[in-house]
Amino acid sequence: MGLQPPSKIVCVGRNYVDHAAELNNPVPTRPLLFMKPPSSITRLPEVRIPTDQGECQHEIELAVYIGIPLRKATPEQAIKAVAGYGVALDLTLRQVQSELKAQGQPWERAKAFDGSCVLGPMVERVEFNADADFDIALSVNGELRQHGKSSEMIFAIADLLADISQQFTLVPGDVVLTGTPAGVAALGLGDKLELTLKNDGQQWRWSGDVRAAE
Repeated sequence: MGLQPPSKIVCVGRNYVDHAAELNNPVPTRPLLFMKPPSSITRLPEVRIPTDQGECQHEIELAVYIGIPLRKATPEQAIKAVAGYGVALDLTLRQVQSELKAQGQPWERAKAFDGSCVLGPMVERVEFNADADFDIALSVNGELRQHGKSSEMIFAIADLLADISQQFTLVPGDVVLTGTPAGVAALGLGDKLELTLKNDGQQWRWSGDVRAAE
């Protein structure tokens, strides 16, 4: 299935208890949402990081691709709008983000810069069992850094999509990043990445190559 380019990427923060804990953040009672613009997108294996703004940290996430318009939907309606799934990296300038938080400012400078949304290929929905766990993992230079399951999310996928659709109409091509598990850490130039998605006995694997942003 071919999708048009996204009009927006909607991201969910702190959707795993262990990740909220590692950053000393409270667990939200409602999904914490922010956005990335289409200009933030790069595609695996390309991973480009700024080198002049402190650490750029990796956050692997399950990416959900929208196939039909979604507005003020129920969870049951929302899950039927999914066109496919994949993996993504939400690259984060952590020092910049900490400074923004301290000043009570939005996170875009730390989260929405060019290249900050690294997308792998979409795998069509028919390949998945939506009732089974989605398992994501990131290894850096052969070392497992992050691993999480959809069953560990604070807010389930269908509930997230429904909640988002109350505020923003999701249109075909839009992407929702569903949160990252614990284990976020800095990336270095030359790092070799392996991103894995598993579901109901199936596995997909992609690679990434970290270089300096131009």
